[in-house]
Amino acid sequence: MFKSKCKNILYRATLCVCLLMLAGLAQSAATKLNDYHWSGVDRVIAISDLHGDYQQYFKVMQSAGLINAKGKWIGGKTHLVQTGDITDRGPDSRKIIDHLIKLSKQANKKGGHIHMLIGNHEAMNVSGDLRYVHAEEYAVFANSKSLHLQELQWQRQLEMVQSLDAKAFAALDLAAARSKWEKKIPLGWVEHRAAWAVDGEYGKWVLKNPVAIRINDTVYLHGGISSKFCRYSLRSLSKLMHEGLSDYDADKPSIVDDPLGPTWYRGLAQEDESGVYSQTLDNVLKRYKVKRMVVGHTPTDGIVWPRFDQRVIVNDTGIAKYYGANKGILELQGGVATAIYAGQRIQIPQASSERVDYLRAVIKVNPDNAKLKKRLEKLLASELVEKTSAEEASTEEPEEAAVIGICQ
Repeated sequence: MFKSKCKNILYRATLCVCLLMLAGLAQSAATKLNDYHWSGVDRVIAISDLHGDYQQYFKVMQSAGLINAKGKWIGGKTHLVQTGDITDRGPDSRKIIDHLIKLSKQANKKGGHIHMLIGNHEAMNVSGDLRYVHAEEYAVFANSKSLHLQELQWQRQLEMVQSLDAKAFAALDLAAARSKWEKKIPLGWVEHRAAWAVDGEYGKWVLKNPVAIRINDTVYLHGGISSKFCRYSLRSLSKLMHEGLSDYDADKPSIVDDPLGPTWYRGLAQEDESGVYSQTLDNVLKRYKVKRMVVGHTPTDGIVWPRFDQRVIVNDTGIAKYYGANKGILELQGGVATAIYAGQRIQIPQASSERVDYLRAVIKVNPDNAKLKKRLEKLLASELVEKTSAEEASTEEPEEAAVIGICQ
């Protein structure tokens, strides 16, 4: 009996130790709370606008230690957040997307994860706004049936013109019109449109992706959350976008192309960092219970740029050749924000007052970037103005004006 009780006690003690160990592991491991919220993620890499430049994409992925020379995932449990705008401007959008989809499966097996968010350019491709599609993008979709499909499209075009204006159609120089039309509708155009339609391969891919996600204490998205849309949950923002793309009508107002919408809004990257904008940002962050937002969309000319005392990090460094072939990406690990420039790491300052030293350090890494030097000149000038204004204000009577933030 005594031996039996001892064994039982030992068993219970062992079981308790195991359960405590498992509980500790659960707390330290990444946890998916829902499709839009992850916690306990140790390392996050955020890469912004790629705009069809596969070579640059490959380089920054390597610099972050996410892939090897063969393009295989070596990032372990890292979470990669690609904040949209893989497409347009360059010729390799499809190649990047296909690689990320394949890489995502490899990352999942290693305990990592790849989050691909919707940018305004992905939405444009789905909705049919092709202003920025690189000519070579269409050629990638061309196949043995492309000539036939192009001819069918041309015949439909003629039928539409004839039905709208028979006299104008009769006077039309068909050869000249065809030549001009083919510049807009090259081989592969029809296939490209089919693939990016809501029921096409890449259209479906877009509609599976979220607009915004939260990882630990940070929200990631392409443009930003404005006061107009901050009442929506992250799930609702994605739902609105998916619905807007599925039933898109250019003549109706929609989150898809709203300048204050989450894929287009530039306020977090451009608004004044004081007064109503700062208080509004505070209210937005409280709404989502986070410390900061990481956004792309607005090019920074080569620097991962903190704003509002690092409550916002603007991460569109201009990776694609079209925007300067810069190499800056963001890493968040252990609560510390670090910028990685071609393998060199520079910690991002918490306080905006420390940005001058940070900018100088980045310029040392990129001494040939004239735009960064110009940014430094403007920053020094603005700080001088602010200092002068503050000194003058200290001698005046304070105004009794409380700034009331939006999104409360």
